[in-house]
Amino acid sequence: MSHTSDDAKPVSNNFLRAIIERDLDAHLTDGRKFAGTPGDAAHHEAGQPDPAKIRTRFPPEPNGYLHIGHAKSICLNFGLARDYGGICHLRFDDTNPEKEEQEYVDAIKEMVAWLGWDWDVGGTSHLFYASNYFDFMYRAAEHLISQGLAYVDEQTPDEMRANRGDFTTPGKDSPFRSRTPEENLARFREMRDGQHADGAMVLRAKIDMASPNINMRDPALYRIRRATHHNTGDQWCIYPMYTFAHPIEDALERITHSICTLEFEDQRPFYDWLLNALADGGLLARPLPHQYEFGRMNLTYVVTSKRKLKQLVDEQHVTGWDDPRMPTLVGMRRRGYTPESVRHMVESTGVTKTNSWLDYSVLDGYLRADLEGKAARASAVLDPVKLKLTNWAELFGSLEHKEACHAPAHPHVPELGTRHFTLGPEVWIEREDFQEVAPKGYHRLFPGNKARLKYGYIIECTGCEKDEAGNITAVLATIVPDTKSGTPGADAVKVKGVITWVGAHEAIAAEVRLYDRLFTEEQPDAGGRDFLEVLNPGSKKVVTAYLEPSLAAVLADTKFQFERHGYFVADRVDHKADKPVFNKITGLRDNFSK
Repeated sequence: MSHTSDDAKPVSNNFLRAIIERDLDAHLTDGRKFAGTPGDAAHHEAGQPDPAKIRTRFPPEPNGYLHIGHAKSICLNFGLARDYGGICHLRFDDTNPEKEEQEYVDAIKEMVAWLGWDWDVGGTSHLFYASNYFDFMYRAAEHLISQGLAYVDEQTPDEMRANRGDFTTPGKDSPFRSRTPEENLARFREMRDGQHADGAMVLRAKIDMASPNINMRDPALYRIRRATHHNTGDQWCIYPMYTFAHPIEDALERITHSICTLEFEDQRPFYDWLLNALADGGLLARPLPHQYEFGRMNLTYVVTSKRKLKQLVDEQHVTGWDDPRMPTLVGMRRRGYTPESVRHMVESTGVTKTNSWLDYSVLDGYLRADLEGKAARASAVLDPVKLKLTNWAELFGSLEHKEACHAPAHPHVPELGTRHFTLGPEVWIEREDFQEVAPKGYHRLFPGNKARLKYGYIIECTGCEKDEAGNITAVLATIVPDTKSGTPGADAVKVKGVITWVGAHEAIAAEVRLYDRLFTEEQPDAGGRDFLEVLNPGSKKVVTAYLEPSLAAVLADTKFQFERHGYFVADRVDHKADKPVFNKITGLRDNFSK
């Protein structure tokens, strides 16, 4: 996602770039010391000037798989660091052990790398975990308590909720708010030592229960949770809240520009309050990070709530997190989307201070643009019916004869070579390519009409065969002699219809999964609607198709344009040489029916 001009100087084309350029011009990021690893003020004071002009971070919580919305933040943070001589950290905000798993950690790392980004710079890894800072966070909490800036609250969750107030009513002080620092410190250590039940009490910041910003009404800092953590095991039974941990992580890692989405805008005052309180106490080094918010990119016809995505998986509405209908990056990769198309789409949407909606067809447009010059062509018949060429033996002397045909692997990329296949007395064609009674403007096969078998001969339809129920079982036609493509007589007969085909004698039977959008509504969960009510019953259709022989040995994850039908990929999980499986990525144009 490059934003550079001809002289390689970054172009300021959004407000975040303007902020970074302003800060660099004013030397606001100069003078920072970095000791090579995250640490407190004393740790960094012993270090050297930070070699990175800026530091950004992508900080996912490992409680699910990344989705298309995360791609925006990934490309933005890594791209800004690259363009301005900085470093981007991959950091796991793993402060909630009940929902986090190593599976998600591994999947997130894999998808960031798939998008083309690397957290190793100059042989040094910039992969971090919030849980590695739990000791410091605990020390920071005790510091706040000692300064009268935090207290242990033993109200029930319902009492805390009621006393918090709302946007028109100020909150009420907790009856435990007036405890002395000594009393709070003793109580907090009891929490740490497991002397109290889960949910019995929390540590809260002591700020202002009458603040117009509800997030400043003594937010919770620590809660009791007896849960095994994927990284720290059972070392802790108290865990920091995300809003407490996240600013500290940024400061310990010497992040300069903490970039997040708009829903965190109201949290910024607490972010600044906490970091200043800890820096004033000598625990964190200045200059401190600054938080900047940008608008989320929302795609139509998907949901991106991790909770809702997990529900789709758990209730088996989809086959897993990597189901090709899912908006997860792992699902999109399996569907056949390319990292280049995702990056290009993210770049095109820009960065603004407002949330935006983008129609899913825009992403498909970038995908087609990317695949157009890359994907080799192939012939495939997805809804097959047999076509019998009844004068084959008469013309060629034997039903065993096969006519050699060929076509470019890509019409505009000659270096991809040539596809070779043969025509025989029976071929598979699309069922829709024959009509007993043709509508006006129909140029394919109907009795008495001529059409060309693509890369082969012109044929004349003579009728069809049916079973006892009246279903068409075969189409009948005769070859028009001396009309083979590439020969002098190819243009002797003029036709308007061209028929895609695969020779029945060499066709490869394959499972083809035809995917469409998972939901029928643009915003499936709008207005609190149950998103399951608008699941698209036609989002997946599985057919047995016939493919040309050039696809006999393709590797999983290889992408093709099936002529006439669209772009397809050999499934990265299920495709095998003896049992080919292809997924439809997208059509040649957007034809989703709303």
